[in-house]
Amino acid sequence: MFGSRKAIAGIDIGASAVKLVQFKESKSGYTLKALDLEPLPSEAVVDSSIMDSSAVVQAIHDLIERNSIGKNAEVAIAISGHSVIVRKISLPLMTEEELDGSIQWEAEQYIPFDIADVYLDYQIIGPDPTDQGQMEVVLIAARREFVNEYTGVIRESGLVPIVVDVGCFAVENIYCTLYTEEMLEVVALIDIGASGAQLSVLKDNISVFTREIQIGGDSFNEELQKRFGLSNEDAEMLKINGSYEGVDADEARDVIEQVTDNLVQELTRALDFFSATFNDEKVSKVYITGGVCLTPGLQDKLEESLDAPVAFLDPFSRVNVKETEFDLEFVKSSAPFYAVAAGLATRKFGDKL
Repeated sequence: MFGSRKAIAGIDIGASAVKLVQFKESKSGYTLKALDLEPLPSEAVVDSSIMDSSAVVQAIHDLIERNSIGKNAEVAIAISGHSVIVRKISLPLMTEEELDGSIQWEAEQYIPFDIADVYLDYQIIGPDPTDQGQMEVVLIAARREFVNEYTGVIRESGLVPIVVDVGCFAVENIYCTLYTEEMLEVVALIDIGASGAQLSVLKDNISVFTREIQIGGDSFNEELQKRFGLSNEDAEMLKINGSYEGVDADEARDVIEQVTDNLVQELTRALDFFSATFNDEKVSKVYITGGVCLTPGLQDKLEESLDAPVAFLDPFSRVNVKETEFDLEFVKSSAPFYAVAAGLATRKFGDKL
C-alpha cells in the first residue's frame, strides 16, 4: 500500500504472535532466507489494535536478533480491522494523474472517517463493464493513528517500514506471485487467524471483493472458556490438543464443531453476497490459510457448503528452501501461519496493491 530492489523482511503483527519471513529473489525465483515466529502475551494486540507496544517491540527485537536482520533493515508490514476501509467504487474515466489530484474529494463519499485523519491509496482496476464512461477503482483508507501505531513499533525496534499493506492484499500477492501456472477466472483466498478471517476474491488475478469475518481462533477459545470455565491459556491447550484434564473430549469437540459451523456459515454468506452482486460470478476454487485453517473438518465443511474445491495455500511450495538451513518438515507444517508475512516479503518500495 503506502509505499531497493534489495530483499525486505515481511513482518506480520498478529493477535497471537509476530511472524517474520524474508526471501532472496533471483532470476530463478525466490529462496527462503528467514522464517520465524515470536508469540505475544495475551491481549498485547486486541481487535488489530496494539495495546502493549513494549511487548510487540520486544517480540520484533527477538525475531531480528535471532535471524540476523540488520539494524535499519527495510520491512513491510500489514494492517487490517475496523480502522481500515477497502471499497471497490466506480468513477468517471480519467488518467492516474487526474485521479491523484481528485482522490481525496472522491474518497469523502465512501469513507466514514474525517478525510484529514486517514491515509489514502487506490488501484485502478480497469473500465467498468457495465458503463463505458466509468472505471472501477479499489479505494483503501486507513486511520492515521492506527497506521502510526504499527509503524511506531517497527521504528522503535530499529527497523524502517517502507511498505504498509493490507493483510488480505498480502495474501493475494503471495498467491499471484507463486501460483502463476493457475488460470482460474475467479478464486477466493481466506486467511483465518486468531482475531478473525479475511476473505478476498480475485477475478483474472485482480482483487474485486474483500470482507472481514469476526470469527477466528479466539472465538474457539472464548466458547471453550465459557463452556468449561477455563483460562484462555487452558482453552488454547484444549483447542490444540483436543483434550484437557477434567474436560469431556466429546463435549469439547462439539463446541469446536459449532464454532467451525458458524465460521463456514459466515464465509458462505459472504461469497453468496459476492456472487449476487457480481453478475452471478461463481468462485472456481478456494484457498485457505492461517492457523485456524488446520481445524479438523473445516476444509471438508467449506467444500460442501461452497460447492467448490478448497485447498491449502502454501506460501513456500514454489520457493527454494535449502535443507541445510531449514527443517523442511517444519516449514511445510507451519506454512499456513506465514501467508501474510510471505506476501509482505515479496513487496517492493512503491508497490501499488
